[in-house]
Amino acid sequence: MAATAGIAVANVYYSQPILQAIAQHFDITTEKAGSISVLSQIGYGIGLFLLTPVGDMIERKKLILYLQIGLIASLLLIGFAPNLSVLYAGSLLIGVFAVVAQVILPMAASLVQEHRGKVVGQIFTGLLIGILVARVFSGFVTNWLGWQYVYILSSGLVMATALLMQADFPTVPTRFTGTYFGLLRSTVAQLGRFSPLRKAALTGMLAFGTLSAFWVTLTFYLSGAPFHYAPSQIGLFGLLAAAGALVAPVFGKLADKGTPHRSLLFSTSLTLVSIIALKLFPGTIIAIWITVILLDIGVQATQVTNIAIIYSLDHTANSRINTVYMTSYFVGGALGAFFAIQLYDAGGWAWSTTFMALLSITAIVNVATMQPIKKPLAI
Repeated sequence: MAATAGIAVANVYYSQPILQAIAQHFDITTEKAGSISVLSQIGYGIGLFLLTPVGDMIERKKLILYLQIGLIASLLLIGFAPNLSVLYAGSLLIGVFAVVAQVILPMAASLVQEHRGKVVGQIFTGLLIGILVARVFSGFVTNWLGWQYVYILSSGLVMATALLMQADFPTVPTRFTGTYFGLLRSTVAQLGRFSPLRKAALTGMLAFGTLSAFWVTLTFYLSGAPFHYAPSQIGLFGLLAAAGALVAPVFGKLADKGTPHRSLLFSTSLTLVSIIALKLFPGTIIAIWITVILLDIGVQATQVTNIAIIYSLDHTANSRINTVYMTSYFVGGALGAFFAIQLYDAGGWAWSTTFMALLSITAIVNVATMQPIKKPLAI
């Protein structure tokens, strides 16, 4: 499950280190190239809202297969894109079908009765490794073969996991018996049912907005003076983010022990500290290294803790609750990337990092006003 989820979600992040190479290939501006990442995030949000709730309605194993078939087709579309319009369409569709990972997460949560935070942390580690490897993989493949082969090779990886999935994945009974539109109405209704879900959704939106803003603008920052890094060099920065993958299960266990509020205060504060390092030492590569490590730990720890919280609310509606949270999460990512690109074009690295700092501060304030959860999360 962790491998399948990681390979699927990686497709949303392949473009980040290679935006400059794509811009040069199509002879487009930085802003137009940055739209590729934004469209993938928007597509992910669309897929989350329209497709992942179906996991409560039809058998999840079957739904995952359908999504993987769509993802393979989208990857081949972008790999052979003849013009910018097709490239944009492929980027959007990749996001839509890459929500395979968000069907697997609630599926895994529904298979266990205890230590749910730990199990979710393990699956989420697979997601993080997928994100991590995506940036390194796309940078090196672009240098050696060209950016198109990133997507062509990825289609083969998705096909391999689709075949393995049919042999190994368990069958999980469905719980929702109404219509599709009734399912969507029920999904929206989850936001009104639970105050912790609303708080977690806003925290996740702000945290992922900060992370997306950083990675999208970092590509252009490192491609220009004084660094002039190649895509493979930029991709290597993803290796530093491995720390986030290592700590995810730790924060999952803390949530199981009933200390999610404390964990969220720590993780959101860590995110702000990482951005302050960029502001205090602009143009310093060591400061960027520190930021990559701390920012990834902070955002991923926030994510795992939030997921452990929301999966304790109503296990019969895990897919719908997950949809509300993750849609908010990726809408935040899309908006963070979009506004960061505009600010980078207008005022450079200084403006975009100030924007990141403001998002982080808002996240801390939101967490500080949460009602602390004093007892272990009920499963």
